[in-house]
Amino acid sequence: MAFNEATIIYNSRDEQFKRPVGAVRSGTDVSIDFLVSKNLDAKAMTMVLINDRDNSVSYHEMIPSETAAETDAYNMWHLDFTIGDRGLYWYYFSIAAPEGELKVGRSANNKAVITDEPRSWQQTVYNRQYDVPEWIRGGVFYHIFVDRFYGAGNRLVEPYKITRTDWGGEPEYRANAEGKILNNDFFGGNLAGIKEKLPYLEDLGVTCLYLSPIFEAFSNHKYDTGNYMNIDPMFGTEDDFTSLCEEAGKRGIRVICDGVFSHTGDDSVYFDKYGNYGGEGAWHNPDSKYRGWYYFHEGEAYDTWWGIDTLPRIRKDAPSYVEYINGENGVVRHWLRAGASGWRLDVADELPNSFINKLVAAAKAEKHDAMIIGEVWEDASNKESYDQRKNYFEGNKLDSVMNYPFRNAVIDFVRKGNAEGAAETVESILENYPDDVVNCLMNHLGNHDTPRILTALAGDDLPLDASREQKASHHLNDVQMAAGKNMLKIAAVIQMTLPGVPCVYYGDEAGTEGYSDPFNRTCYPWGHEDADLMEWYKRIIAIRKEHEVYKKGHYRTVAAINGTYAFERFDENGMMMTAANCGTGETTLIVSGTWRDTLTGVTLSDNFTIVPGEILLLEKLHDIDGGI
Repeated sequence: MAFNEATIIYNSRDEQFKRPVGAVRSGTDVSIDFLVSKNLDAKAMTMVLINDRDNSVSYHEMIPSETAAETDAYNMWHLDFTIGDRGLYWYYFSIAAPEGELKVGRSANNKAVITDEPRSWQQTVYNRQYDVPEWIRGGVFYHIFVDRFYGAGNRLVEPYKITRTDWGGEPEYRANAEGKILNNDFFGGNLAGIKEKLPYLEDLGVTCLYLSPIFEAFSNHKYDTGNYMNIDPMFGTEDDFTSLCEEAGKRGIRVICDGVFSHTGDDSVYFDKYGNYGGEGAWHNPDSKYRGWYYFHEGEAYDTWWGIDTLPRIRKDAPSYVEYINGENGVVRHWLRAGASGWRLDVADELPNSFINKLVAAAKAEKHDAMIIGEVWEDASNKESYDQRKNYFEGNKLDSVMNYPFRNAVIDFVRKGNAEGAAETVESILENYPDDVVNCLMNHLGNHDTPRILTALAGDDLPLDASREQKASHHLNDVQMAAGKNMLKIAAVIQMTLPGVPCVYYGDEAGTEGYSDPFNRTCYPWGHEDADLMEWYKRIIAIRKEHEVYKKGHYRTVAAINGTYAFERFDENGMMMTAANCGTGETTLIVSGTWRDTLTGVTLSDNFTIVPGEILLLEKLHDIDGGI
């Protein structure tokens, strides 16, 4: 028998077929309904459930169901089941038909298909041990690369570091005479400067600052930690940090720190390769208390982070290191006491589950509403790294993650009109992540590791192996800049209204461009901001903060076709719709009721047309019957 899509019907994202949709709390009753063509003459149907933890398999017999959903062409098969243990599960179906067993799996667009090698649906099961912080819901992150944001007060000059006096100049990118890139040019941004600009950040609508590493280190980026317990002198003091947190708090702004716990710098109190810290580090001293933190080999060899010899890799299971970071008086709790409200964990996938468990326990013990965000570049619900399934969302690990899948989908949609891809990415993440995790996702369009969003949208497509010289020589021309700004306006509205919390990379709102490191780490253009973009960001953020639905409202795709992507956010109190056309032709949206475009004030009713390059941010006023 030949099979087609109409032979079987199941959609894991539709409550008609699965209730509840998405991730579930352990012990939740789940119901599944499945439509099977009568032509198959199915004799029995089974759901095959696989526990990802040990690959154990359980079989759940489904029963024929006579319901209103049954039609002349289909029979419905029904199943009620419960998963008691948290973790990751996979499932597919098996149909007993006259011609033998038919296996049913998930297609690339989430439809059911009959296949010999079925691709499973994912079921995330969680049981939160810690509450996700309420204070971030509906808020706005602002990511600051400290040296390049703003400087205030006296400026420290240190040996072997280049003091830049040309604020806004091109960051140094060339290797020195020894062929090394030192990242040792400093423009003078510091904590006092951030504090001085708090009125600006408050006016923009920011509610949480995410700071690049602020702890003592040789480089300008500070990912080569020299001492976790000291603020880098070029950025200020611990008192400066506490003062920043206190003053920010008065304006409703929190501060989270960047935790770099997979490696340290070689020029650190812990490793001390150059003898700048008194010789007590692990490099020169086999008896050093830090010796067991690192992977030493015969001779002078040691493991590095991704082959960078200035970043010796940490042994994260070393008991003294675990205690140093996560203990009662460890790094995590120390900086929370000093004023921080949480941590962003650098390369979280390189941290063992046991280490993350202890880190989160320490943070929550210090501040019950501390936020722990992980850097994960893929779907974090099923992330596997170093032969270990991470299971970040079981309930005793991360609160949420940086949302790279959304970033990639938004850029691809705005640049190329890939509406179907955008909708699929969003729906997949929402299906796989618990609601609490979704509502505090860090939704960024760019950061210190990616090209500036204007460049990503409108810049020349350089090869993956493009040199720093190539990146330095490419800038947006006037035509590209104009196109980029228009695309960024669309991208920003989508970013601000998707589930999760938008994160603005400092200067994106002011029109900053640049390819990846170090060109994405240029100075904030104080006095040279793009006024049009600035006002757009303020306006969209204000609209976001005015509507409660963006805190934890539901999501529904309205359209994803012909370059047009539209979605609704709704709860019991209201409904908003974002609609953008990044295609080449007009699209008519089939909707009902009366809507007001919050960007223009124009009122639209029932079906309406959206033209290429147009973005609508609609608030539903009422339906035909007068209700919302």
